[in-house]
Amino acid sequence: MTAHSSDSPVLPKTPKRRPAAAAAGSPKAAPAGTTRRQRQSVGAKGPDFERERQLISLGQSLVAGVDEAGRGPLAGPVTAAAVILDPHDIPDGLDDSKALTSERREELFLRILQTSIVASACASAAEIDRYNIRGATLIAMRRAVAALGAAPDHILVDGRDVPPGCRCQASAVISGDAASLSIAAASIVAKVVRDRMMRRACLAFPGYGFSEHKGYGTAAHLAAIEAHGPSPLHRMTFSPLKHRLLLI
Repeated sequence: MTAHSSDSPVLPKTPKRRPAAAAAGSPKAAPAGTTRRQRQSVGAKGPDFERERQLISLGQSLVAGVDEAGRGPLAGPVTAAAVILDPHDIPDGLDDSKALTSERREELFLRILQTSIVASACASAAEIDRYNIRGATLIAMRRAVAALGAAPDHILVDGRDVPPGCRCQASAVISGDAASLSIAAASIVAKVVRDRMMRRACLAFPGYGFSEHKGYGTAAHLAAIEAHGPSPLHRMTFSPLKHRLLLI
């Protein structure tokens, strides 16, 4: 079962649930079409299912990986995803989304939606300005976990923090997208969903080039802000927009 925010564009097949009696083994070698960084990561072990396997052996059969995309941009939401992988049908080639080409991310995104329980959620630029990026990220993560079609027994969260208010056990995993297959899957979903949202934002707010830089502070983006001023999607507490606000 897959849950989506209002901006999530894909309606995948509902995966068949199997009893989580035994977990899958380590991921296979990365297939063709991945970046050199991904192949090196897989060769040097890469993310695995060990944490999930240990939790499943303790009776916590539904383990969700949680990750975000979009902490650093000057514009757009921060997007979080939560993914419960089927231990018997884990897509080959899962890795930190940053280690994959955009084409490979799209391929894996569809496979994840076909085989897993998935949800995504966002915190807006206004919420980022109100709660700061850390607080807004945790809000988006909590929303994603709450939107899952099945309540997880345990969540594995990329980073140092776990979202407050989740009704399950949680563990923070530093660099989790390179260590846990479930978190790696969540990183892919969050990245693809956010990139698609920013491409649509480019239609609503032409002139900023959101489809190209996805809201990051490139030279072209900074020039567009100088020429057109900030849009409603811009994070006014981020430099250099904060400096601009102080001048008003």
